Amino acid sequence: MLKLYIKRFDQLNVNELYEILKLRQDIFILEQQCLYPDIDFIDEKSLHIYYQEKGKIIAYLRMFEKDTNTCQLGRIISLNRRQGFGTSLINETLQLLKQEKKYAKVYVEAQKYAIEFYEKLGFYVISDVFLEDGIEHVKMERFL
Repeated sequence: MLKLYIKRFDQLNVNELYEILKLRQDIFILEQQCLYPDIDFIDEKSLHIYYQEKGKIIAYLRMFEKDTNTCQLGRIISLNRRQGFGTSLINETLQLLKQEKKYAKVYVEAQKYAIEFYEKLGFYVISDVFLEDGIEHVKMERFL
């Protein structure tokens, strides 16, 4: 059964943290062949939101405050792509943010190939394409 978790960094147990870091490494560093510093000290100020099924994290993102009006989503991963887990996780996160009423906007730095995915979730491009760790990205945001 799929279960949603929302945890601060200090609420993650060692196994959860290890699994999150391994998932991010496997996809962002190894699969995408992108060497970058994944451990960037933003995790400590982030909420870690993920789905777990049968004890395994299958979709994950981190959320943190960008400025007093905007929160940022990042490290968005779905282990099994094109099955709706990423979309569902983002939608649940957006719903939580709407209920909280703390932020007016949500910001992401999306890989260029994923623009359409984020547009379907209500995000719009606010920048030209730029390189981040050798991969083309755009800045996107949406209002809550």
